[in-house]
Amino acid sequence: MSQPKGYVDPEYLGVIGNLLNHIKQRSYALMQIQPGHKVLDLGCGLGIDTIPLAQLVGVNGQVIGADYDEAMIAEAEQRAEQAGVNTWVRHKRVDAMSLSFETDYFDSCRSERLYQHLLNPAQALSEMTRVTKSGGWVVVLDTDWGSLSTDSDETDIERRLARFLAESFLHNGYSGRKLYRLFKHQNLADISFEVFPVAIPNYALARQATQAERIEQEALKAGVITVTELNRWQAGLEQADSEGIFFCSVNLMLFAGRKN
Repeated sequence: MSQPKGYVDPEYLGVIGNLLNHIKQRSYALMQIQPGHKVLDLGCGLGIDTIPLAQLVGVNGQVIGADYDEAMIAEAEQRAEQAGVNTWVRHKRVDAMSLSFETDYFDSCRSERLYQHLLNPAQALSEMTRVTKSGGWVVVLDTDWGSLSTDSDETDIERRLARFLAESFLHNGYSGRKLYRLFKHQNLADISFEVFPVAIPNYALARQATQAERIEQEALKAGVITVTELNRWQAGLEQADSEGIFFCSVNLMLFAGRKN
């Protein structure tokens, strides 16, 4: 069975989690977490972030990981139990468009690489803001897939695939660049933003990080590229990899704002 648009493979989440660890740490810092705080990780996936967040709030705090995928919620619950933090960390299935939490419940909220999958990210930000206490911080990290760049002589194919990823494969592939607008429209105070370039000079890792196999197959089905073009594209990248000169990069945007 084909996966729905926006489906994220657990293996992909693990690969990206390791690649972006330094950016994750910065997102935690922007939440200004104190012991005893209640925090939300929206789009928590496997719970990669809820366990380190648990260390920051401590046993007297509370971490809620929220996601729409029941299988990932179950896995996240198991990981929390294995880490010994399950008494103050819970994972729940929620709809980002209508969070099942009281208004002004959390001291801070974060979301990472979720908005790129959403049809209505403005509503998700509105909900995150609603459930955050006055004076609390809302932190969102997302990718600008329009910035994806792969060094190749096949520039036309490279651009077609990059644009297909941003505009068709994902609901909101230009999410990163749109966050400033969303935060301003939400009337959050003290808005800050940082841009993190992520470079990957490793072909195998880049294919995992960009979900290249799925994108290429979907692009073939959509008629964006031909089999001949795909073979030529892959052969060129494999040649670059064998020569040790493969390179690709993409930008991630990290935004924080304080609720009035």
